[in-house]
Amino acid sequence: MIALATFRLAAYIRSHRVYQALLLTLAMLAILYGSRAPRGAEIGVLTDGGVLIIPILAWAARSLLDTEPDPQREMSAIQVGGRGREVAAGLAAAFAACAVLAALGLGWALLLGVSQAPKGRMLAAVLVLHALATLAGTALGALTSRAVVRSPALSIMGLVLGFLAMLLLSASPLHWLTVPLLAWMKAANAGHLLDELPELATVSLVWCLIGLGTYAWLRRRVG
Repeated sequence: MIALATFRLAAYIRSHRVYQALLLTLAMLAILYGSRAPRGAEIGVLTDGGVLIIPILAWAARSLLDTEPDPQREMSAIQVGGRGREVAAGLAAAFAACAVLAALGLGWALLLGVSQAPKGRMLAAVLVLHALATLAGTALGALTSRAVVRSPALSIMGLVLGFLAMLLLSASPLHWLTVPLLAWMKAANAGHLLDELPELATVSLVWCLIGLGTYAWLRRRVG
């Protein structure tokens, strides 16, 4: 399974699809961190970056999972001993690709986007949110990949609308019905992130796991 995940990452890089997500990431970072955030606003700016990179991560996850042709994916399932392992390998590869892009975004933000990098518990909170953003992007990209949504047009629409739905729901009192992205941003900009992080992280993790579980269930049904 590890070998298959590595193979898919290598195929994603060799196909040059990785450059689409990389260029989008660099463009977003250049715009978002065109000037350094003043002292006192670091946590809010870093959290905003973690939220805004999610659709790019979803695009990367979707592209990686779509790189392998359908017949080859079926052969991979046979070679690794079942569809469950094949699905897990794909998700692991997609998460790894998203993690690299998220780390690039966070590193850029810490070096060039803020006047002073946070330390201690605040830095740990930012790392937690970026890890959750990576999970959310992986789940959204997987759910809109070709194995689940056959039409490329519907796939792209689903990715964009899925992210917008997360934003709209998280802006309402029903923010617990999705990954509460705007709740992250509000808590960070209001200075309450450390107090609200346990609840926000729990809700976010649950919905990310539900998304990944839904993808695994659909893959076992539709192939």
